[in-house]
Amino acid sequence: MANRVVLITGASSGVGYALALAFARRGDHLCVTARRVERLAELEQAVKALPGHGEFLAIAADVTDRAAVQSAVDQAVARWGRLDVVVANAGVGQRGSIADSNWNDLETLLRTNIDGVLHTIRAGVPALRTAGGGQIVIISSVVAGMIAPYAAAYSASKTFVSNLARSLRLELEADNIGVTDVQLGRVATEFSERRLGASGHAAKAPRLPVMTPEFVAEGIIKAVDRKQQRVVLRLFDWLIVLGNLLVPGFIGRRALKQYKT
Repeated sequence: MANRVVLITGASSGVGYALALAFARRGDHLCVTARRVERLAELEQAVKALPGHGEFLAIAADVTDRAAVQSAVDQAVARWGRLDVVVANAGVGQRGSIADSNWNDLETLLRTNIDGVLHTIRAGVPALRTAGGGQIVIISSVVAGMIAPYAAAYSASKTFVSNLARSLRLELEADNIGVTDVQLGRVATEFSERRLGASGHAAKAPRLPVMTPEFVAEGIIKAVDRKQQRVVLRLFDWLIVLGNLLVPGFIGRRALKQYKT
């Protein structure tokens, strides 16, 4: 579909930023949200520099605020008359033991990674129904379902949204709304630097293969075009997913060495 109307949360950096540019290159109209308005202003200038870009609407919004997310959807529909794609991208990381982590960090993680996704979906679905269908993209992780000591809360939040995607897909099937569960491995973004909690010990982490946000964005664009149900972009990440299923204890022990504080 040409000139789709796309809503992306967490578009101020990383995958959300790159994805906004990827959709813009195709001429799609963008409604993007984030807390850092100065980054959204930078994104707007980057979009306007692209040939053939669609229209752009930036809204300062925190996904933990249900009313703010609903307002973003309402503004997109008011401007373009419909909504075609919803990308629940906003999320944060957290590291530390369950018993000893700062509660405010854990609450921020859960409110952002779980409530934020629910707010985005619940605001977007009525607009997608009115448009006759569309696509929801949920950004999850290869750690969904993983035994992840010292990253257990983050893993649990991604397990929640991946499972949500599977159930939601069946609930919305009759509405012609597809749901794509994107399970990402390591991406070269600010995510690690901005992670909440303990700094941890991850000496081996830089040796793991890292994707660029642009590579991820192109993979997501293809998934939306094809209405894929599940996306894992690299063989390495598929091996992690399979390891979670077949040898979870081994994967957990490896995670323990990486994340131990």
